[in-house]
Amino acid sequence: MFKKLSDLELLIKKKKVVKTLALAVSQDPHSLDAVAKAYQSGIIKPVLIGDREQTESIIKQNGYDLSGAVFVNETDPEECVSIAVKLVNEGKADVLMKGKVATPTLLKGVLNKEWGLRTGTLLSHFALFEVETYHKLIAVTDVAMNIAPDLKDKIAIVNNSVGYLNKLGIAKPKVAVLGAIEMVNENMQATLDAALLSKMNQRDQIKNCIIDGPLAFDNAVSFESARHKNIKSAVAGDTDLLLMPDIEVGNVLYKSLVFFAKAKVASVILGAKSPIVLTSRSDSEESKYNSILLAVLG
Repeated sequence: MFKKLSDLELLIKKKKVVKTLALAVSQDPHSLDAVAKAYQSGIIKPVLIGDREQTESIIKQNGYDLSGAVFVNETDPEECVSIAVKLVNEGKADVLMKGKVATPTLLKGVLNKEWGLRTGTLLSHFALFEVETYHKLIAVTDVAMNIAPDLKDKIAIVNNSVGYLNKLGIAKPKVAVLGAIEMVNENMQATLDAALLSKMNQRDQIKNCIIDGPLAFDNAVSFESARHKNIKSAVAGDTDLLLMPDIEVGNVLYKSLVFFAKAKVASVILGAKSPIVLTSRSDSEESKYNSILLAVLG
């Protein structure tokens, strides 16, 4: 059971994992900081795709040691993305990372029908949090990709996330499907979806996890709250993965954990041929580094 995001680095070093990371549009100080740290830690081999002059200037100004990095000099952002995506598609890189480029531009390359990273499944966002008040790492999905997922989408999102947690060594992650209440209400679609997902899991239609829902947030993360409401559940109070009802709830929870709870976070995009490190401008260098760790283990 992982309790800290630093445990990911320990596991990588124990397994002696080293992967090649392609940074698309590399002239970004925050991304380079995380990449340099990961390179110095011996867990990645970086390929820096972007304006070489600007990238080297940032490296020099900040004293980063990226002496062994491979440079691909390209000033056009779309072309940078296409080069990076093709490297991953061809097996010449293992992880794609967003640099100083707009998210829609990066995703356009990822979804390219000829040389993109499509697998036929839904792309979804997966975040792993270290929260001081919780007894282990807890994952949250989806807070950034799917606006209003229906039942079919939620099945794909759960499968993406469970598969990733399985790779991290969590054989049977406990999944809480969130709603505003813990009872099924025919007027609240999130509770209906939760009940269906739970039953599908019981009938082995969704595998390698334990799903319960609907659960309100307090029941999902607090044994005491679950006991107070007389909720009998293998998931309540011991959740590994929180499934959001929609992007608004997910986005608010993500930012509340970071800014109010001061939680540490790592996040990746799942559902492509390889994990994608697609952090936002507001994410810290530490979050970007943790996200690289998470992607390397994928």
